[in-house]
Amino acid sequence: MTDYALGGSADEPLGRASYLIEGRRVLVSDLVHAGLLSAGTRLTFRQRRSGQEHLAQVTADGRIELSDGQRFKSPSAAAAAATGRGPYDGWTAWALEGGTLLDALRQKLLDTVAELPPSGDAGADGSAARHARLKDARRQADADAPITVTVRDLLGWWGASRRGYLVTEQVASELANHGLSTVPDFAAVGIDDRVTLTGPSGDTEDEEEKATEQGPVAGQEEPRETGTTGPATTSVDGEDKGEPIQGQTVGNLPSALKGVVSVSSSASFEEVFTKMRLNGYSQLPVLNGPRNLRGAVTWESIARARYTDSEAPFSEAIVGAHAVSYADHLIDVLPDLERFGFLLVKDQTNQIAGIITVADVAAEYGATARPFLLIGDLDRQLRRVISEGLDLAEVIALCDPDGRRKLAAFDQLSYGDYQQVLGNQEQWNKLGWPLDRRSFIDCLDELREIRNELMHFNDKDKAGDSAIPMLRNMIELLREHGS
Repeated sequence: MTDYALGGSADEPLGRASYLIEGRRVLVSDLVHAGLLSAGTRLTFRQRRSGQEHLAQVTADGRIELSDGQRFKSPSAAAAAATGRGPYDGWTAWALEGGTLLDALRQKLLDTVAELPPSGDAGADGSAARHARLKDARRQADADAPITVTVRDLLGWWGASRRGYLVTEQVASELANHGLSTVPDFAAVGIDDRVTLTGPSGDTEDEEEKATEQGPVAGQEEPRETGTTGPATTSVDGEDKGEPIQGQTVGNLPSALKGVVSVSSSASFEEVFTKMRLNGYSQLPVLNGPRNLRGAVTWESIARARYTDSEAPFSEAIVGAHAVSYADHLIDVLPDLERFGFLLVKDQTNQIAGIITVADVAAEYGATARPFLLIGDLDRQLRRVISEGLDLAEVIALCDPDGRRKLAAFDQLSYGDYQQVLGNQEQWNKLGWPLDRRSFIDCLDELREIRNELMHFNDKDKAGDSAIPMLRNMIELLREHGS
């Protein structure tokens, strides 16, 4: 194997960080640059059920060129274009003339990188152990004995405790490099929910047949397309982007996949009364099977049915209900939630697996808002202590020495400016605080990182929750010593 970086030049050293630390997906061009593929190599994709065969070849710049001349960086995009259908896992679809799959070459490349001598970099060397763990997960998935872990434990393989954007992207990319995905999507469920590490998906024809056998959820409109299960691989130019779902999804709500108490359409009013009273529910879904949604019953619908006819059968109390996917973005389902008051949630198998209410969403957005409010208060307190205790000219000299920013007032200072000023020993001494400057600045820097994640909506697991005590303590300290 040629000794240079993945997708780079011969002058760049090859390191584990090329795929384990930087967190990007391996490309066909990486195989070409590593000498595992050569320009002109013929590729064949044979669909299992139909027996239809598609031909392509590898180009010098590491793309897959179909017989009609279309070129793609992504094997999956090439497979979808060749068949006019999809999605496909192109790495296990395209094979060399001897039958070797592109996936096998990808694994060979990853093994070679992981087996390089230790570099002394703790992150890079630790990634070799993670590589072995992911290989084992792939072996178990291929043997129909997939590993199941909580999202929290999965993140721990990368030394992470939250799903910020960069961590989520790295996890999704490295899983994809090993032909793995999670079911359900690890980015779209709660951090303590369990996910299963599954291997490459089968032929789309098989998947479509399975979907036909399961059938749609009854009693509602056909679901709109919400994307694929597992880390996203959307593309506009034939390249796997590897950008995971961002923002809150329905599945991130605690109640979304926690199961539902339901009744069948043949239930009695007595059964409904009992279940709703014992559980403190305002509504119950009516299911004639895990995928057969017939509607719902509420206290209001019961009262209306009985008011109209005191002898009305239970069927007269059933009203319409709406189901959404756990992977739908929360903000997209709010109109339906407002209309129905509650929504049933489908899991990755299209089964009704939970319910969300207006109260659940209110609690979610309330929890999200708390750290934002505290961060705003922290910003005001920092500006206040600096403006009341320090000279504006000296502050401007520190924060805008060349005058490019045209600072002229304390209100123009940024959070970084606060750190710059309070980190200066001379300015700190002028405040006269009986506090340790280094510890204070370290805490400010930690809060800055949390602030950045929150302000860019990069943290799905609410870093602000764990930061709330720290924010409050800092604000109280500033109020006490800055008065």
